[in-house]
Amino acid sequence: MRVLAALSGGVDSAVAAARAVDAGHDVVGVHMALSRTRDQFRTGSRGCCSIEDAGDARRAADVLGIPYYVWDLSERFEETVVADFVAEYEAGRTPNPCVRCNEHIKFATLLDKAVALGFDAVCTGHYARIETRGDGTRELHRARDLAKDQSYVLAVMGPERLARSMFPLGDVASKEETRAEAAARGLSVSAKPDSYDICFVADGDTQGFLRSRLGSQPGEIVDASGAVLGQHDGAYAFTVGQRRGLSIGRPAADGKPRYVLAVEPVNNRVVVGSADDLAVATVEADRAVWFDGVTDAAFDCALQVRAHGAAVPARATVRDGRVEVLLQDALRGVAPGQSAVLYAGTRVLGQATVTAARRAPAGVAG
Repeated sequence: MRVLAALSGGVDSAVAAARAVDAGHDVVGVHMALSRTRDQFRTGSRGCCSIEDAGDARRAADVLGIPYYVWDLSERFEETVVADFVAEYEAGRTPNPCVRCNEHIKFATLLDKAVALGFDAVCTGHYARIETRGDGTRELHRARDLAKDQSYVLAVMGPERLARSMFPLGDVASKEETRAEAAARGLSVSAKPDSYDICFVADGDTQGFLRSRLGSQPGEIVDASGAVLGQHDGAYAFTVGQRRGLSIGRPAADGKPRYVLAVEPVNNRVVVGSADDLAVATVEADRAVWFDGVTDAAFDCALQVRAHGAAVPARATVRDGRVEVLLQDALRGVAPGQSAVLYAGTRVLGQATVTAARRAPAGVAG
């Protein structure tokens, strides 16, 4: 096949591209320039998409002997991923920019452009597996290395885009194995540190980034009864389940820590309470994407609401594109805006965006 390999400048994408070459595909490398401030080197930062990364991607392509290009997708990235990130926080929700990047950039803009140019598939360094059933249907599964599994952030891609995707690292036993393979191939990125956190917030200061976009918006921090406990500089800087940075001078009556229970953008309030108050029994979601036929009948599954969170047993029902998930055990800190991914074993059934979470009955903690 003609394969477009997305080269981020990291070790995973480089080894994935190498494996595609080894498989006999006609591979072309492309680096997606997503940042508008690419002059910042990644050394000492947490992000990606710097000049350093573009250079590392080019060197990997040279070692592999494949053509290499840089595509400037920064405008599209700003209009979709970054704009969505800011808008979701402003609306009191908790976004996942990696999910949106996979939805709008890697498996929309990049893949659509690749297909238009005559490529058969896009190859990335994501840790996930693709299995093909007897009838030719492709399934998205968790990676062999569960510690590196990225099926959660890939679930938004859907079956059509999965059909044109390749994840050569899905069966890798560990990240150490990937690095060892990169070193054996002579790839200079073999020891390069992973990027983490939010790629476009290189210094890790999410609150500072949001404040630079949304400005200061002072408001109140209250408990469930409405009693004012403190002040904040912008409700958008808080997420459900957050404990640190609340700046509440008065301790709780029981002496236990307080957590964010809700963010109310309309009245610019942050509501806090106990850890037990975070426990929810029902999750509602919309904008569902399914990898297989789904009926209105209820079905058993496992629900995951964080990229590195555990999947919990549940029972889901789909009605008119909306999903209601009843949890077998209460789950803490579910926030509107999060990605809700449903699994059957290692197989991804589908993904939807959380719109609401209903509290567990009194006395039932997560």
